[in-house]
Formats: sequence, structure tokens, C-alpha cells
Amino acid sequence: MMTAEQYEESLRRLNLVVYMFGKRIMNPVDDPMIRPSMNAVAKTYEMAGRPEFRDIMTAISHLTGKRINRFTHIHQSREDLINKTRMGRLMGAHTACCFQRCVGMDALNALSIVTYDMDAEYGSSYTKRFLKYLAFVQENDLVCDGAMTDPKGDRSLSPSQQPDPDMYLHVAAEKPDGIIVRGAKAHQTGAVNSHEIIVMPTISMREEDRDYAISFALPSDAPGITYIMGRQSCDTRKLEDNPMDVGNRTFGGHEALVVFDDVFVPWDRVFMYREYEFAGSLVEKFASYHRQSYACKTGVGDVLIGASQTIAEYNGAHKASHIKDKIIEMNQLNETLYCGSLSCAAEGHKEPSGTYCVNTLLANVSKQNVTRFPYEIARLAQDIAGGLMVTLPSEADFRSPEIGKWLEKYYQGAPNVSTENRMKILRLIENLTLGTAAVGYLTESMHGAGSPQAQRIMISRQVNMGEKQTYAKNLCGIKDETKP
Repeated sequence: MMTAEQYEESLRRLNLVVYMFGKRIMNPVDDPMIRPSMNAVAKTYEMAGRPEFRDIMTAISHLTGKRINRFTHIHQSREDLINKTRMGRLMGAHTACCFQRCVGMDALNALSIVTYDMDAEYGSSYTKRFLKYLAFVQENDLVCDGAMTDPKGDRSLSPSQQPDPDMYLHVAAEKPDGIIVRGAKAHQTGAVNSHEIIVMPTISMREEDRDYAISFALPSDAPGITYIMGRQSCDTRKLEDNPMDVGNRTFGGHEALVVFDDVFVPWDRVFMYREYEFAGSLVEKFASYHRQSYACKTGVGDVLIGASQTIAEYNGAHKASHIKDKIIEMNQLNETLYCGSLSCAAEGHKEPSGTYCVNTLLANVSKQNVTRFPYEIARLAQDIAGGLMVTLPSEADFRSPEIGKWLEKYYQGAPNVSTENRMKILRLIENLTLGTAAVGYLTESMHGAGSPQAQRIMISRQVNMGEKQTYAKNLCGIKDETKP
């Protein structure tokens, strides 16, 4: 396994084409806007090397028998699925942001199932290709970006009906040694911090959409791939010489639009090629895994709850009964999120490929709660923090020889707490609920791994309504009869 330092050096060897604010970024690793997100990924390597987290952060490869980072592991038991949930919470608590490796892990596990299923149906050799690729990822402890979301264009039209065919990534040409692909993938979390990019279809496909039913993997710096960084609220604070104004001083996340401009993919990196009947299965398996992955929000919630308790103490309000009750409510909501992720893991099952998959119904119920509870936790945190969270002057004002003394005097809270420490914790709450970290904690909670409606559709499909009706009818003596 790599160390955090080795991971950083491995990124420096990549030749990524990255744009931000209209200019190419020649050194993404050291760019102050991108660096915090790289630090968050590096933390997954550092934590895996700590003996106290070994059982959670690492696993034994079913391919090689070697110890590997759990982010490259294929789940071999329910305990693996449960440890994945524990790992998500642990990493969320240590970074208070998205640490960006879950999507690649979930893509690998989904492909381990669907490539096997396609081979069973068609007699193809996708599993052999995939396992060779998986061994490469595990042996080198690589970060994989799982790329599923297409721009989609006009949502009322299928991929093949779009006026611009590039609104969904597709096969543009076939060659003896591989394929040429064109299109883009949007909202790609941690893309610039990844060694590999794993592309999957974004929706179920029909026969007329077969050119869009493709899955493959490429090095993240393959020719023809361009990354365009997305903006986040308060992002330019990272460029200022006022580190306390950032809130989370070390870690962060990023998203990017990834453009594939006639990119070549060799056949040994293709894991689905026009098998449109299996596109929906791959989407469903990946989505189920990734909806479980939102256990990370409970880790971030742990940080926000801790910050809320701290600011209550700094304000001298922690003994008020309504503050105590709000903290209890925040904990109840946060632990409920953790219960959801654990339950879909504990109710997981073994697929024909040997990979263990989460319970799809419970994974979707878990993620549906994630679209709601973090917003209420954030609201309560802002309530407890008070208005100073959004009216606080900058660190530069606190350091000013002319006016700093007044800020020190008038922003003092509890007498045993420094004004500076009060400012730091307020900035952290601001960051988690309004700033750059709010992208990962709130908006990502809403739209990550599919919109809330996508989960509701899956819940309606997975629930056995007939069985529920039978229970009710049996208890009151109703026998089914054919209506006229």
C-alpha cells in the first residue's frame, strides 16, 4: 500500500489537462484551491497505515491474499460491507469533507458483479479483463474516479434522441485495437486527484441507445481528457492569507466536468460494449453501493455536532435546556443515518460472482434520509451558533493593529475562552453549513448517488406491497376474490 507521501508524488507524475477560472493549471497538486481536496484523499492512505485503524481501513485481497487498502477491495462478506460503513464514518470525522475514494470503490464492486453476469449471459470475457484491471488497481493502491453522470441535455429525450449526441458519452468509432469515445461526465468528485477514471452508463438503455451502453477504464491523464473545475461557495478564501477564515484549514473537496474529446480506449480496458440490457443493472448496483457510502455524512455530522456543542460552551449557552435538546436532536438524526447504512450492509447478500452486495431497498431508504437529515442538523447548528457566524469580520481585521483590539473586546464570549478560538469554531460551522464543505455535506447529500426522486422510485420497486397486503388481509379474515 502507498503512504500519503507516495500518493502525493504519484499525482505529480501525472500530466493532467486541468482548467480553472479560464486558465490551465499546470501544477494541480500545489494549487491552493485544489490542495485541500488532495489532502483529504491523502488522509485515506495515512489512516490505512495506522495500526489502530487496520481492521477498518484495510482488507485481504481475494485475488492475491495480500493486505490492501479497503478502498480497492471487493466485498467478500457482510462484515466487509459493515466495515465499509464504519470506514466512511471514520474518514468523514477525520476530514469533515468528501474524501473522494468511495465512488471508485463502488464502481469496482458493481463491475465485479455485472461483468460476471454478462459473461454468464453472452459467453463474453469481461470478467477476465476486469479482474486483470482490478489486480493492477490493488497492487498499485490507486485512486479511481467513478464517472457515471452525463450532462443529459434535454431530459425528456433518450440518449439516441438528443439533438447533440455528445450529451451522453458514447462510442464514436470502433477500431481493431479498441474504441473511440466522445462526450463528458459531470459533477466528478475528486477527479483531479485520481489515477484512473472508470466510466459507466448513467441510465437504463434500450437497443437504439446501444452506443451509449459502455463501461471502460483509462488513466486519468489519457490523451483527449480535459478537466474543468467547478466553483464552490467561498472557494477563493483559500487564496487569501487568512487561514482561519477558511474554517476547515486542511481538507476540502472538488468537482469537475470531465470532457472526452475522441479518446481512445484499448479493448482490454473495455468492460461493457453495447450490452444495453445490462446498463440498468450496472447503474442499479453502483447506485445501491454508493447510497450506502453516505455513511460518510455521519462522520461529518459528528464534527458539526462537536462544533455546535463547543460554540454553545464558548457562548456560555450550553446549559440552556433548549440548547441541550437541539444537541440531542442532532445526535438522534445523525445516528439514524448511521443505522441506515449499517442495516443495508447487515442485510447484504452474495451475488453469483461471489461479491457481496448491499440490500437495495435499505440502501435507498438510507440515502433518502441523507437527503433530509443533514439539512436539519445544519439548521440546528446555525441556530445554536448565532448570527455572528455570518457577520464575523475577517482574520485580517483581528490582526489589525488599529481595530483588532475592538474585535478582541466585543467578540469575547465566555470569559475562559479566547476570542480567537471562538472565531475559529464559528468559521468551521460556517464552512460546514454554508461554505465549501457545505457542497459535500448538504448539496452532495441531496443529489449525490442520484436525486431524491431516484431513491423513491427504487423504494417503490423494491417494496413487496403484495406481501404487506396479504399480512393485513390474513389478520382480518379477508379472502381475495375476483372483482367484476
